[in-house]
Amino acid sequence: MRKQSHENPNISANKTPNNVLGIKSFKAFYLKIVGLATILLISGYTARAQIKQGQISKGKLSQAEQETREKQTTRNQKKYSLKTIAFYNLENLFDTIDQPDTFDQDRTPKGKDRWTQKKFNHKIGQLAWVIERLGNPMSTSQKGPDILGVCEVENQAVLEFLIGHPLLRSENYQIIHKDAPDKRGIDVALIYKPTSFIVDSFNSHSLYLYDRLQRRKFTRDQLVVMGYLDGAPLWLIINHWPSRSGGTQRSSPFRIKAALLNLKIIDSIRRINPNAKIIGMGDFNDGPTDPSFKKVLQTIPVPTRLKKTPDSSYHKLINPMEPLFKKGIGSLAYRDQWSLFDQFYLSDNWLNEAENSYVFKKVAVFNHPRLITKTGRYKGYPFRSYSAGQYQGGFSDHFPVQLFIAKEIQ
Repeated sequence: MRKQSHENPNISANKTPNNVLGIKSFKAFYLKIVGLATILLISGYTARAQIKQGQISKGKLSQAEQETREKQTTRNQKKYSLKTIAFYNLENLFDTIDQPDTFDQDRTPKGKDRWTQKKFNHKIGQLAWVIERLGNPMSTSQKGPDILGVCEVENQAVLEFLIGHPLLRSENYQIIHKDAPDKRGIDVALIYKPTSFIVDSFNSHSLYLYDRLQRRKFTRDQLVVMGYLDGAPLWLIINHWPSRSGGTQRSSPFRIKAALLNLKIIDSIRRINPNAKIIGMGDFNDGPTDPSFKKVLQTIPVPTRLKKTPDSSYHKLINPMEPLFKKGIGSLAYRDQWSLFDQFYLSDNWLNEAENSYVFKKVAVFNHPRLITKTGRYKGYPFRSYSAGQYQGGFSDHFPVQLFIAKEIQ
């Protein structure tokens, strides 16, 4: 069974995320997101340029004194390590084999989509091209994000094909995946670089949903991975919450229950470590201001400063995507409107500037021009694999999202 259709009327150019940001150059977009020299692995060229341009007047210092001052400035220049965490809905990444226990008949050579090995290989190449570009935007040697959450994958085998693509093979990505009971046969998973993130443990939490007749509605599990990012403990929760099939209001209770399961997981993590650094990510099928986030998770946008509460055990959850949403930036389009269902939320200690500790810097929607439909009825929408039942050869019906964290190098 294929995903519920997101094909919709044409979105005018002034509603696309690229134009909302008002950035002509995609490289310039990244420079803005990362914060320019704030979080790069800086070499001190800026300080040298200032000295040479006359910040220290000629003739007032001898050449030896100038060289000494320049060396001191370079030593005082702060350097940072940047890590990228990303999430990507891969839009029905199925193999070509008909599995008897899932509704995947459409994605077979004889099925409705005529899903052949050639189309599968093309899809893998398209996704690998995107993932390669989700990493540190200023690095010339690193490809892809350090950690990548994904959803809508049929099994681990398709992920093995993906990380084995020539564009990604050199990064030696590893996979965390568990088959879930979703009736469509799609799962969530985690891909990571073992040079950045060392996995300690992982677990899959089932979400139990029932219809009005108390029949079980099988959906995706929530994957929890605990590991060490440069030696510091990190907990990740990868989500793909129930869809809006049947209407937003009718399906909302299912996403409320998914949010409650997230809270239960967070509570269990904090019983182990009250100061745990947690990142939730996924396709939540809800936006930053929907009840599942505002009433259940009680997320807030990134504050200028956190206010202390009388109950010291209470930890706020931060949603850094909310400001993007309020600017009209989205990760998928439906009925001429952008939605931001692909999100991150963070435990509030990601905002604490601590010695030798990663802190939150920026989030972004990766809406590269190549990922956008250029012509036709769905111009401006994400360039997807299938549209209106016809093969398009694109990428996904969602844009990936990125989270940048950094720490000062001592």
